[in-house]
Amino acid sequence: MGLFSRTKTAAPVTVRTPAGPDLSHLSGDWTIDATHSEIGFSVRHAMVTNVKGRFTEYEGKLHLDGATPGNSSADLVIKVGSIDTNQAQRDEHLRTGDFFAAETYPEIRFRSTSTEQLDADSYRMNGELTIKDSTRPVVLELDYTGSATDAYGAERVGFEGRTVVDRTEFGLTYNAALETGGVLIGEKVKLSFDISAVKAA
Repeated sequence: MGLFSRTKTAAPVTVRTPAGPDLSHLSGDWTIDATHSEIGFSVRHAMVTNVKGRFTEYEGKLHLDGATPGNSSADLVIKVGSIDTNQAQRDEHLRTGDFFAAETYPEIRFRSTSTEQLDADSYRMNGELTIKDSTRPVVLELDYTGSATDAYGAERVGFEGRTVVDRTEFGLTYNAALETGGVLIGEKVKLSFDISAVKAA
């Protein structure tokens, strides 16, 4: 990202990286508003399409440092039982021991370990994701989508994020072979985050 300028005499190219927006007002603690956010996932099904779903119950906190984004952090807890793929029978199967074993492991957790600003609106957050009894490193790609004061006077900030994980690394190994070759469920799961957070008083 940058502005490129070249003189008529073919002088060396000068690259200027534009200053990003002033995000100092974002510094502080924020609480994720689950009623205006979404945590979703997508996984390959029968080798030909994708099944999409979401979790409807979760809570999380952000600590943002607008001046030094590397000091920012995030913690998120997702209730496994809230999984929703718009098909009740499938959701019940996902809660069983074949997949999440929701009664034994009722929560999915994410805790950030470091944050890096890539450009004015893009960030990379490293962290640890825990599903069942397995904790693995993950990398989230994040985009800052803006901030505003809502109609009730609350300060809000928005981020969109995404990552891809291998479900088998978290003990989610259930599968079935297809008669035509291949397997019923893909191993790679795309996770997506559309987050609205409210600044703590």
